[in-house]
Amino acid sequence: MADIQARLQVLSEEYTKLQKDLGDVVQSRQKLEAQKQENLGVQTEFSKLKDGETIYKLIGPVLLKEDRGDAESTVKGRLEFITKEIIRLETQIKDVQVKMEAKKGEIIQIQTAAQTGPGVQAAQA
Repeated sequence: MADIQARLQVLSEEYTKLQKDLGDVVQSRQKLEAQKQENLGVQTEFSKLKDGETIYKLIGPVLLKEDRGDAESTVKGRLEFITKEIIRLETQIKDVQVKMEAKKGEIIQIQTAAQTGPGVQAAQA
């Protein structure tokens, strides 16, 4: 019985770690989604600009003039990177969820075996 308790303890700790990992990955994905929305907003503002209007980039406490083509290229590159990262994190989320379900199944299986084990042994005696 002590062996079963020890195994359940280990599985519970592994499940808890997976829950924390899932929370961390979901939080990272949310941050990326916020960055994506911000960059989409910037891209929308670019489309509203008229020819010849000046674009400034904030670098620390200073605003520097930036070429429109460079600015649009930078934002487009960021959006591509963020989108790829979101896809990667979504895959990671699914993987962790699958692992969590497997651990949960193991825990339930051991708990069920522990509950039915002593009853079966007592009935056979």
